[in-house]
Amino acid sequence: MERKTGQIAPLAIIGLAFALAVFAYVLAPDHSPYANRMTVEIGGKPPGYTQRFLLLRYPAYERVSWIQRLWSGAPDSAAYLPITSWRIDGDSIRVLRYIDDGLTEPQAYALARVAPRGVPVDRYLHTHRYWLGADRFGRDVLSRLLIGTRVSLSVGLVAVALSLSIGIVLGALAGYYGGRLDELIVWFMNIVWSIPTLLLVFAITFALGKGFWQVFVAVGLTLWVNVARTLRGQVLAVRNIEYVEATRALGFSDARIIFRHILPNVLGPVLVVAAANFASAIVIEAGLSFLGVGVQPPQPSWGLMIKENYSFIITSNPSLAIIPGVAIMILVLAFNLLGNALRDRLDVRR
Repeated sequence: MERKTGQIAPLAIIGLAFALAVFAYVLAPDHSPYANRMTVEIGGKPPGYTQRFLLLRYPAYERVSWIQRLWSGAPDSAAYLPITSWRIDGDSIRVLRYIDDGLTEPQAYALARVAPRGVPVDRYLHTHRYWLGADRFGRDVLSRLLIGTRVSLSVGLVAVALSLSIGIVLGALAGYYGGRLDELIVWFMNIVWSIPTLLLVFAITFALGKGFWQVFVAVGLTLWVNVARTLRGQVLAVRNIEYVEATRALGFSDARIIFRHILPNVLGPVLVVAAANFASAIVIEAGLSFLGVGVQPPQPSWGLMIKENYSFIITSNPSLAIIPGVAIMILVLAFNLLGNALRDRLDVRR
């Protein structure tokens, strides 16, 4: 029972993460692109903070389809003005605009700017609860955390796809043919292995440039060595056993022998390495974003969220930096536990 729970729990966490990533803009309280609605007056507020807003309608705004909203969010149709109180005065609405704790500013706006004719003004009053607080720019941390899930899972998927593509080809060729080709590929793997991962990612990132996809490719190009070394060892162990010799006797091509007969029997350990690479890619991307060479603002990334709010750790609201750190820890732990579960499942000796 305990082993089953240890296998189901990481799958549940990973499945939940993918569901949150897909429906991030539907679930996020702030559905604007990148959850980038800034209200600097309330920057750095703690979890559970509630603020009332007066919505000032834009004369024109871009309407988007539900598919586009699901994919990239929808722009706000109004400006959000933080207030503490309001009252109607003729054809105007008078408010006390929130500036800081204990500091307000009286302002007045035409009712026509707030609500269309015949629409009650209170429909354009919005109370927003910041369940996980507001960052130093006054953006909703929960919304940015949900949308940042896409970055972490995307970098893992791209990195694993690249590492598997390169590692499987090189590892299979080295293990199957041996000789000088094996020596050359092993020499190349040792060169890449000797370079610190972060420095190699830096070099590739600077070569490709800063950006969303560039970071993913850079991370993927550094994680293939583990796959290649593991697969090479597996292919070396099976290339001379009976069923492989039988395929050679039947005259099958080397490509068919490798990809149709050898790989399906040795991919178990590679899948375990792939799960570990997924976790490593998440950590590397977060580190790059924290250092400023990963995902660029305003796009949310968990590492970038830590960078933007780490100054609050030593002040009154450390949760703004701790929350994305805990999210990274939970997701990385889930993939590591998934790797352990795969190892147990695919180990024929057990």
